[in-house]
Amino acid sequence: MNDHQDSKLSRRILVGGALVAGAATLLPRFAAAQGSAPTGAIPPGNPPSTAPGTAPRLPPPAAKFPEAARPSAPAEINAATAPVSIAHRPLPYAENALAPYISANTLATHYGKHHKAYIEKTNTLVTGTPFAGKSLDEVVKRSAKGKQHAKLFNNAAQAWNHDFYWQSMKPKGGGAPTGALKERIDKDFGSYEAFREKFIQTGVDHFSNGWVWLVLDKTKLKIVDTHDADTPVVHRLKPLLTTDVWEHAYYLDYKNLRKDYATAFVDHLLNWDFVSANLG
Repeated sequence: MNDHQDSKLSRRILVGGALVAGAATLLPRFAAAQGSAPTGAIPPGNPPSTAPGTAPRLPPPAAKFPEAARPSAPAEINAATAPVSIAHRPLPYAENALAPYISANTLATHYGKHHKAYIEKTNTLVTGTPFAGKSLDEVVKRSAKGKQHAKLFNNAAQAWNHDFYWQSMKPKGGGAPTGALKERIDKDFGSYEAFREKFIQTGVDHFSNGWVWLVLDKTKLKIVDTHDADTPVVHRLKPLLTTDVWEHAYYLDYKNLRKDYATAFVDHLLNWDFVSANLG
């Protein structure tokens, strides 16, 4: 080998060595620029060993999100975490106060389970919506305006109806009213006896679940029935009195004898003081 060839070979060795050294220097800088190396990456200062004539393998860049951009699971809403905006009001009497016509067992189940469930479901459904923080009366009236709110209306209206029902009864109630209220009953129904017969029969004739109401329609007293959770407050009628004819209201005490339950309500439980107060 002559001097010229020897010089060319030396230059090639120097260039090759410089390339390898450069790669070893650039690789950790590249990895540092990409963030922390993923599991299995070669740490800075330890270039990967490669076969002669092959390029070193570079680790793939690690995906890195800013802290604020990290996705998070939505918070769940349930009855345990939802803020209570509508209260389960206490009964206006003891659970055994209406016995023997409505037993403490029936009230414990009806008020303590059925009514409570409507309240809890309503509170869950209004959480995080424009209905949150509204009164029960407002929720009932607003949710009645669209089919998309049917589930909310059914629960809220049932809660409202039950609040009204508890007040429609009192211990040692029932019988004919007196004074101006009796005159009003006689005027609009012909007599108290006619009112009594129609109220009881309306409860008996209502198919399946619902409510029987004494309402004020403009200036006239009327008896109407509503199905399921429906309520007079969304029909421009002023409710004065109601009785519940869902089976859970009477089945533990009367089985399938709804007429006996309706009769006991009118003759022994009906709260005429509540009617007078609602008439104003």
